[in-house]
Amino acid sequence: MQPARNNYVLVVFDSCRYDTFVKARPRTMRRLGRVERRWSYASWTAPSHFNLLMGLMPHTNPKHVFASEYYKKDFLQFNERLGCTDLSFKSLVPALYLPPFLKDSLGYATHARVSLPVLNPRTPVNQGFDSFRLMDKHNDMRAMVHEMHFSEERPSFWLLNVGETHYPYALPDEPEDQWPRIHGVHGVFKHLDDHVVGGKVARREPKFFRQAKLDDLRQRQILAVKYLDKVVEELFDMVPKNTYITITSDHGELFGEDGFFGHGPIQHEKVFEVPFVEGKLR
Repeated sequence: MQPARNNYVLVVFDSCRYDTFVKARPRTMRRLGRVERRWSYASWTAPSHFNLLMGLMPHTNPKHVFASEYYKKDFLQFNERLGCTDLSFKSLVPALYLPPFLKDSLGYATHARVSLPVLNPRTPVNQGFDSFRLMDKHNDMRAMVHEMHFSEERPSFWLLNVGETHYPYALPDEPEDQWPRIHGVHGVFKHLDDHVVGGKVARREPKFFRQAKLDDLRQRQILAVKYLDKVVEELFDMVPKNTYITITSDHGELFGEDGFFGHGPIQHEKVFEVPFVEGKLR
């Protein structure tokens, strides 16, 4: 197998819905190519990232196709992403995990910067990375971009898990006392920036939210994508020319549709529907 040539950057906007992304009309990110409507393999951050790092990008939901044939065809796209010619899914055997394969078989420097504590460095997701860091703030992609570096001696792989699009959909300069406060949201951890995951279960079910509040929360996510388009422009300005970039989401979000809010233990198309755009800068 010939050496890989491209740097590869995988940007994951946590919880970002496809229609949110489209509504934000990001100009910079569209420079990569056509924004596609795709479907995540999971409805929650951790399992979705495991899928992504297995090489399972959000799928196109094709009909009349055997799953094995779709996986094979979809994975061949990594030849374009990495600049290879004969990469196949069986190349990942036995680990079936991209970071150690990229590092050990293709000579990549592998790095991850994550926003959500469920992806912290002590979790199994941190396998095969030369560097892996949970950021100090859950909502500061610009800080991630400032930490990125690329070697002239070997290609680099970067995973960026971006938190501005995750509840509370807050931008880095927004004071915490102005964030929306919804008790028990996502129920997995009390503090977004803590390493320790857990929390007490409320004895009484909280009242559901009024639609006006949910509409306001969705607008906050739209504004977060608009803001991130400017940060992505800074990313585009600093990456080497031989860099392939994928921008997508790990899962979607519910803002009141059919009585749901958030993501996780929800079976609804809007929690699986995600944006997908990739390519080299033109």
